[in-house]
Amino acid sequence: MKTKLIAPSLLSADFGNLQRDIEMLNNSQADWFHIDVMDGRFVPNISFGFPVMKTVQQHAKKFVDVHLMIVEPEKYVDEFINHGADLISVHYEACTHLHRTIHHIQSKGVKAGVVLNPSTPVLMLEDIIADVDLVLLMSVNPGFGGQKFIENTYKKIAETKDLILSNNSTALIEIDGGVNLDNASKLFEAGADVLVAGNAVFSAESPERTIELLKI
Repeated sequence: MKTKLIAPSLLSADFGNLQRDIEMLNNSQADWFHIDVMDGRFVPNISFGFPVMKTVQQHAKKFVDVHLMIVEPEKYVDEFINHGADLISVHYEACTHLHRTIHHIQSKGVKAGVVLNPSTPVLMLEDIIADVDLVLLMSVNPGFGGQKFIENTYKKIAETKDLILSNNSTALIEIDGGVNLDNASKLFEAGADVLVAGNAVFSAESPERTIELLKI
């Protein structure tokens, strides 16, 4: 059966009521917690770091998917692992020694993913695809929530799927940016396994019902 996982992004949660929102996701049909970490250097925004991760670690009862939008991510992966990350994804564009970093993460018993910005071609993953557990395709330019979905993402999903199959990789495909009720089913049909949804979930009248609908 086709994988259909929903990973609500805590970047869109209410930070005044973070424990409440985490508990809501625990009790919903959400599969993963998606944690967007931004440093103000690799992307033009700063989000959060270890204090928020500590809160997530204390209260989250589901798989924790950490997306590092930071320069030199290899300096911080151990700390994120210590704070409960189950999967850490690093950007191809930000990680000079990608192979080493991916294998270091996996050596700690944590899954490792690679992220591509919208303008980075899928073919750049040819020599790492067999090593990673996940490919995260950015469907907006990273740095801010609530952006418009980039339609070229569908082409990149197809290219990533071909690359995975031709290399006997077991990597999942995750999509992050502009995911909503209008495009979720189309993205799953195109070959995505995991959809990150922020505003679509947390700005909805019923976040729990929206998560259910995203999976249909």
